[in-house]
Amino acid sequence: MKARYLAATAAIALVTGTSAKAEDLTLCWAAWDPANALVELSKDFEAQSGHKMNFEFVPWPNFADRMLNELNSGGKLCDLMIGDSQWIGAGAESGHYVKLNDFFDANAISMDAFVPATVTGYSEWPKGTPNYWSLPAFGDVVGWTYRKDWFERPELQAEFKEKYGRDLAAPGTFAELKDIAEFFQGRDIDGKTVYGASIYTERGSEGITMGVMDVLYSYGFKYENPDKPYDMAGFVNSPGAVAGLEFYKSLYDCCTPPGMSNAYMGEGIDAYKSGQVAMQMNFAFTWPGFEVDPNVGGGKTGYLVNPAGPDGQRFAQLGGQGISVVSYSEKQAAALEYIKWFAQPEVQAKWWSMGGFSCLRAVVEDPGFAASQPYAQTFLDSMAIVKDFWAEPSYATLLADSQKRFHDYVVAGQGTAQEALDGLVQDWTTTFEDEGKL
Repeated sequence: MKARYLAATAAIALVTGTSAKAEDLTLCWAAWDPANALVELSKDFEAQSGHKMNFEFVPWPNFADRMLNELNSGGKLCDLMIGDSQWIGAGAESGHYVKLNDFFDANAISMDAFVPATVTGYSEWPKGTPNYWSLPAFGDVVGWTYRKDWFERPELQAEFKEKYGRDLAAPGTFAELKDIAEFFQGRDIDGKTVYGASIYTERGSEGITMGVMDVLYSYGFKYENPDKPYDMAGFVNSPGAVAGLEFYKSLYDCCTPPGMSNAYMGEGIDAYKSGQVAMQMNFAFTWPGFEVDPNVGGGKTGYLVNPAGPDGQRFAQLGGQGISVVSYSEKQAAALEYIKWFAQPEVQAKWWSMGGFSCLRAVVEDPGFAASQPYAQTFLDSMAIVKDFWAEPSYATLLADSQKRFHDYVVAGQGTAQEALDGLVQDWTTTFEDEGKL
């Protein structure tokens, strides 16, 4: 650990100028559309720096296993890692990431220049302290898309209003969302049977947890007692949380397409683009692709902030990632040059224009930002209400527990919501007891 720290300190000192030696750098991330945009954006860095960028992209279902194994083994494949938000605790405490405070200070990079939620979510460990292990790289959040063109059909509007006594419009609450999903479920649209909604149900990685939590937050779920860390009884399994989990199962049972028992981002994209569903839960990264899609683009899609729960609370599951320098890299000075380049306002503005979701306030608070894309205002409103899953070093164990408990109840129909959440409290308590935190 000491040797890596000294190497990182030397690299930070060196990058205040420029690395004299051209390097081949490898950036590791998930395989998805934003990664393809980053390849194009990084050509500017190659031209300016003389370094060559290589990329290792892994599909989302395998991303965590592949990259966490790489980090845990001290592998040198990755010089730069755009790791998931929940990895930050393990990245910091296990020594996988270079601490960036001195680098930021030396290069006049201020975390105040970034959206606060992304700093907390992607960069800080411990949370709430000014200890930074990444630069916010890609802002993301779970929201909803809906078939605006279907909602606007006069015959559907009239039928919906007669049945529900209100206009067929983007739902403001989860109760309204379910009404709309039930209204569309099994309906004939242009000679094709359609369904109410696509939601996350995937078991193997993180999918169903990201979906369930997106609902539970607005029903009152809390990870722990605000006055007593890791005290979870009555918070994880509160009456509101139980009601939220029951709602999620009811939405799955009533209103999803056939064959969606193990669905995550890709399945949701396919269901929406192919015209199977009226509404779709998915991360915001999907939105640029919908705008240019021949089936759902060109004004056919509306974008929706996560709805409110029964008490008016409204939160959304944070996605997104920060970019870190891997402590095992032998090219840290060049890797830090990349972060310095990426942090520039003009680079961040181009990143947004290419489909990357910038976290820089100068970009997202620009007066023209909200009108720059049909989904821009929804992105801003969503990022203002985010919450995230545990970022503890034991994140992978905690996630595996929630994946099993949620999938067993929601999809497999085992037990009750109360039993699922009671069991989750037991699971998580055991993990934190084993770590000496309880």
